[in-house]
Formats: sequence, structure tokens, C-alpha cells
Amino acid sequence: MSGRPVLARWDDLPLENVTEMVARKAIAGAELTLVQIYIKKGALVPRHTHASEQFIYVLRGALQASVGDLTFTVREGDVLQVPAGLEHQAEALDDTFVFDIRRTA
Repeated sequence: MSGRPVLARWDDLPLENVTEMVARKAIAGAELTLVQIYIKKGALVPRHTHASEQFIYVLRGALQASVGDLTFTVREGDVLQVPAGLEHQAEALDDTFVFDIRRTA
């Protein structure tokens, strides 16, 4: 085993305002990144890709997500798995709170 363990308190992590409709907190390790994202109702996260697989876990609210040529309504308690390299976007149907897990870039 290499490296040292790190203990972080989520409340102490900085909140980054990505836009006036989207804010996030993140902690990045050597291989994985955990992101907490707040998305206001009506906000659109534009089409994009990631080099690795991504998991989007909706804790509160709902998203309309387009992944490739498929569309999903992702609600509280749902986890959407997005394969690596596949274009996706999401629109918040409500004020929405998600955890996102993906490989660190």
C-alpha cells in the first residue's frame, strides 16, 4: 500500500459556484473524485464526456439525463451509470442534489 490516508470534513471543503445555477464541492484522490453537486431547477449541464465511467447518485430532486441517444428521468434514490466516453447532459427538473463519482482526470 502506498500513500497516506487523508481525513476531510465535507463541511470544510470549499463550495465552487460553477454558474449561478450550479455549485459543487469535490475531493480528488489519486484515482477517484467524489463531487457533491447542487443544481437549481431548470439548470442545464451541457453535453460533455469523461474519459472514465461515471456514477450519478441523486440524493434529492430529479434530473432529465440524455446519455448517447437515450433519455432517463433520474429521481431521488436512483443511480445513473454513464460509460466512459459517452456524451451526456442533464437538466434539473427540481432543485437537485447529487453525488458524482468518477476517475480522477
